[in-house]
Amino acid sequence: MMNQERYPELRAALRDLFKRFPDAYFRKVDEARGYPEEFVDALTLAGWLAVMIPQEYGGAGLGLAEASVVMEEVNRCGGNAGACHGQMYNMGTLLRHGSPEQKRRYLPQIASGALRLQSMGVTEPTTGTDTTKIKTTATKQGDRYVVNGQKVWISRIQHSDLMILLARTTPLKDVKRKSEGMSIFIVDLHQAIGKGLTVKPIRNMVNHETNELFFDNLEIPEENLIGHEGQGFKYILDGLNAERTLIAAECIGDARWFVERSARYARERRVFDRPIGQNQGVQFPIAEAHIETEAADLMRWRACELFDAHQPCGAEANMAKYLAAKASWEAANTAIQTHGGFGFACEYDVERKFRETRLYQVAPISTNLILSYVAEHVLGLPRSF
Repeated sequence: MMNQERYPELRAALRDLFKRFPDAYFRKVDEARGYPEEFVDALTLAGWLAVMIPQEYGGAGLGLAEASVVMEEVNRCGGNAGACHGQMYNMGTLLRHGSPEQKRRYLPQIASGALRLQSMGVTEPTTGTDTTKIKTTATKQGDRYVVNGQKVWISRIQHSDLMILLARTTPLKDVKRKSEGMSIFIVDLHQAIGKGLTVKPIRNMVNHETNELFFDNLEIPEENLIGHEGQGFKYILDGLNAERTLIAAECIGDARWFVERSARYARERRVFDRPIGQNQGVQFPIAEAHIETEAADLMRWRACELFDAHQPCGAEANMAKYLAAKASWEAANTAIQTHGGFGFACEYDVERKFRETRLYQVAPISTNLILSYVAEHVLGLPRSF
């Protein structure tokens, strides 16, 4: 299978690095509800989290396609890219819409690992995916913006130096289109926490570090505004398309992990004097999971191709995420069923990956919202909400 995969040299280099982090490493991190610090540091020092940063700023100058391979291989090796994927998709907002000064200030340090850009503050408790109704405000006062409001499900704050923040700079009632009047900022978390920003961790089903944020007159220098005031929603869409495509790649990595583990176990496990993989009732679900994973992968590559060509890719990014999340979840269920009781044993890692991949049915966007998007924007059906 490996010889047929795209970017074989890139994959080989990643897999060589990942040999230092066996299943036991990720199992231990999960049991402790910890953060894979050594793993993320190794990825950073090897330059893998800077693949999309231009060479002039110390990165590799590659595209979303290569970045997606990195994320896929993280999950395929048994890890969870949720610990570090934010830096990949947040990069698009800064790369495409940041000023030359902002790029010179931040990108070299992000590329070297001196700074981490792992967090993006968009979602709010009362609006969810209805982003244009966000209530967090950023009011211009002199040479600063003053932020008030609340965000939820904001991940990796404790292991990031910077955060991309979306806030309303013009009230919703004062704009012609509801997508106008929102702006994007870079927040220095070290200067913000305890000085207008309060962070409350949310304990959850997966070992995924996420938080609720409270803004109380947080001051942000005006030079931290990305692009033009009021155009933030348009800017964030680039990042969301990258996010959904990268999440699709992670799901494909998960799905391939499940398929490979299931096939291996089915070959080795003997019941009634024969390998269980000889039974079609065991074979067929594994084969079906493989087929659906390969099909989803094709849409992933299509989304990457369009994104890297600066072409509209909203439909493709959404469909890639939908198909890949569906494939990974079905592959996860197949892995549990194939392993039987051992699928629930922590030492086999299936239950951990099972929990991790379930998240993608809900985040970063619900599968129902993707279906609504395709119905409206691709099929021309009336808006349902």
